Amino acid sequence: MQIGELARLAGTSIKAVRYYEGLGLVAPQRLSNGYRDYSDHELRVVQEIRTLAEQGIAPARAAPFVECLATGHRHSDECPASLTAYRDSIAELDRLIASLTFRRLLLAERLEQGANRTFAKEPTVIDYSTTLPEDLPVPEDDGAAAHLPGLAMPALVLESSDGGQVDLARLGAGRSIIYLYPLTGVPGTDLPQGWDAIPGARGCSTEACDFRDHFAQLQAAGVERVHGFSSQEPVYQREVANRLRLPFTMLSDIGFQLAEALDLPTFAAPDHPRLYSRLTLVVSDGIIEHVFYPIFPPNTHAQQVLAWLEAQPAG
Repeated sequence: MQIGELARLAGTSIKAVRYYEGLGLVAPQRLSNGYRDYSDHELRVVQEIRTLAEQGIAPARAAPFVECLATGHRHSDECPASLTAYRDSIAELDRLIASLTFRRLLLAERLEQGANRTFAKEPTVIDYSTTLPEDLPVPEDDGAAAHLPGLAMPALVLESSDGGQVDLARLGAGRSIIYLYPLTGVPGTDLPQGWDAIPGARGCSTEACDFRDHFAQLQAAGVERVHGFSSQEPVYQREVANRLRLPFTMLSDIGFQLAEALDLPTFAAPDHPRLYSRLTLVVSDGIIEHVFYPIFPPNTHAQQVLAWLEAQPAG
């Protein structure tokens, strides 16, 4: 087929096809009259390049996927080099998101400083990282966590906010506290609509601050390690750990692997089809010793855990 027909079938422009040729991704045959002759393989390659571009992988980085198709694979991401390209693109996005989040925080701080110098200071906004709105609905115990005590933690390796990884089946000797929560908001960004009306949803930052403020007492009560835990991306976990100055790491379970392994309760909210319900696991030598569920109010939950530890000394 000629280049015009190829472009039409692939849903792109002739100029784009020429660009792909210049990158060495498309290599048509030449007819005796000198015209380029494109096969169904070139059509498949152009379609794949367009799909990758829509997903954030530029044509200049599409070579591993094109080479995978050329070796006879049905899908362009069935080769090790293609998977590496995916990982590199994700890592680059993580760096970009982290950089943009940091720049946003700096701009918001400068905005606040400039506004305070230029205009009369507005009434103080309530800081919900330390307080909670009044009249929040109290969650009820639906029995969704009753099966957990006595279960072994599954072998799941998750990324932590310090850039490392944590294997839930190898937390180490002694007691570990893992508190699961739905999500933390970023300053200046609205939470899901109707968030305060969902029982047990509000209060993730207050809960983290309470664990921060009682971290030393938890250690004195025999806790070896504390982890916050949600389905948010690692970049969000890093942001909240830095912003709240948490002395412990936050774990990210984007794919809800722990929920699937232990049949944990989850819920949905606007723009968030699935979130972890708030609960806390006391893990002793790899076995779930105790579960706090439901949790209310979250801003004093660490003190509730501390009281239980003092009443149930390890060993």
